[in-house]
Amino acid sequence: MYHVGTSGWSYNHWKGRFYPSELERGGWLDYFTQHFSTVEVNMTFYRLPSVKLLKGWYQQTPPTFKFSLKGSRLISHIKKLKNTEELVKGFYRLAENLEDKLGCVLWQVPPSLKINLELLQGFLRQLPRSFANVIEFRHTSWYAEEVYQLMKEHQTAFCIVSAPRLPSDAITTSATAYIRFHGIDSWYRYHYSDSELAQWAETIKGLPAEDCFIYFNNDYQAYAVKNAASLRRLLAGDE
Repeated sequence: MYHVGTSGWSYNHWKGRFYPSELERGGWLDYFTQHFSTVEVNMTFYRLPSVKLLKGWYQQTPPTFKFSLKGSRLISHIKKLKNTEELVKGFYRLAENLEDKLGCVLWQVPPSLKINLELLQGFLRQLPRSFANVIEFRHTSWYAEEVYQLMKEHQTAFCIVSAPRLPSDAITTSATAYIRFHGIDSWYRYHYSDSELAQWAETIKGLPAEDCFIYFNNDYQAYAVKNAASLRRLLAGDE
């Protein structure tokens, strides 16, 4: 199944471009769910949401809607995956409040962190396998067979990316595929053409995955919602 959405929904500059000008911020999530079946939550990277907020999102959204949460930067960027066992447990306990509306948990590794198999294995062991876990690597050294094999053993998805200076290899290491569109020649400000999206649609259709979560992070000028809607239409005939 394909789940296509954007990285975040609460952007002021989307008002008038995606959200109706007269729509108040409190109505944005409801409006978003009328157009997309999933969203990637970026705020959880910076601060932990309250249980009340997560339960509010659950109650406010349709039964089949999915939230994917980005893991805390305290774990990934400050501690850099070291000595994080209790922090990881706490994050997943919080994520459980989304119940069946939790899509994936995404961990983004900083570009300063180069391949370290021992570090990776130690972190993978901390991730509960009852969740759909994903790791996005920002340094090219991680694009290696030994990394893919390790992630397969731990049933964790290697995040496929479209981003400047990173390979766009269609790597699948679990039953879930996860794709993030950041841009090609610039981060967050790139608008994908119809032909580029058509090529990606063919790649996605060929992935050996049961579920595929796809998020556009090019929020500038609401390009993300436009590109997500276009790709969703291209994939619709294959479901």
